[in-house]
Amino acid sequence: MVDEEKKSEKHGSGELKEVLSVVSAEVPSMIKSILASVFSEEAGKNMGKAAAAYYKELKNGGLPEQVAVKMTEDYMKTFTSMGDMLKGVGKHGFGDEMGKGIEEKIRLKVQKKLHDEEEDEDEEEED
Repeated sequence: MVDEEKKSEKHGSGELKEVLSVVSAEVPSMIKSILASVFSEEAGKNMGKAAAAYYKELKNGGLPEQVAVKMTEDYMKTFTSMGDMLKGVGKHGFGDEMGKGIEEKIRLKVQKKLHDEEEDEDEEEED
């Protein structure tokens, strides 16, 4: 039984290393790809069109000029805030907090899966 537990732990740590290896390789390239799409020329054009359409709808809806301008500015700030956040993540990789959080969630899921598999094996042995 002790040998089985050691094998299971080795298998689990191997799985965890494999998962973390994939995460560390894939996520940074995914973030770079997102950044490229958010800050592309086409994205800028689309954002401008969206802001103009938003403003036009507000004005057509009867809102006063100042209110429509303010709401459109706030609308655009949402996009720029998201862009700034993505840039920050891209510059600093995951950042310690985010990386540790992801690593911890993966570790817990692997542990849970191993625990569930052990329970299934124990049930099979009892049958």
